[in-house]
Amino acid sequence: MSKPKNPGAAVDRTRPIDRQKAHEIQAFGHVTRLAIALSENVAGQSVENLNQVLADTITLRDLYKKHRWQVAGPTFYQLHLLFDKHYEEQNELVDTIAERIQSLGGIRLAMAADVAEATIIISLTPSGARTTARPREVAAASRQRRGANGGTMHDR
Repeated sequence: MSKPKNPGAAVDRTRPIDRQKAHEIQAFGHVTRLAIALSENVAGQSVENLNQVLADTITLRDLYKKHRWQVAGPTFYQLHLLFDKHYEEQNELVDTIAERIQSLGGIRLAMAADVAEATIIISLTPSGARTTARPREVAAASRQRRGANGGTMHDR
């Protein structure tokens, strides 16, 4: 068997190249103009609103999973299944909303830190500390907000 001419060359080819700089393809909050029947302003506003809905939906989805893990007692199994069902339904909504944002030429929220910063699903403890709300409280607050804002998007 022959020895390689330069044994370090194979290692160099497989080593990741770090500290690379690449141009940004699309900045968050910027809408790429697509051949759709919406003006750029309308598409941009829709992307902004849908990202808010996406952040809240992701938060609600994760709350269902969290509460699924914390279920105990005689109704454990039924609640476990219920929270799983709601989690899966929220997960489908997350995909649908994210795909709609992309189809409008926008960039959707994806990282947990961005979602946590954007969501409006919070509650205050008596001491004023911010904590995540429970799913039932979140759903009630969402219904109340929709009523205060003149109904759902489908009603407009």
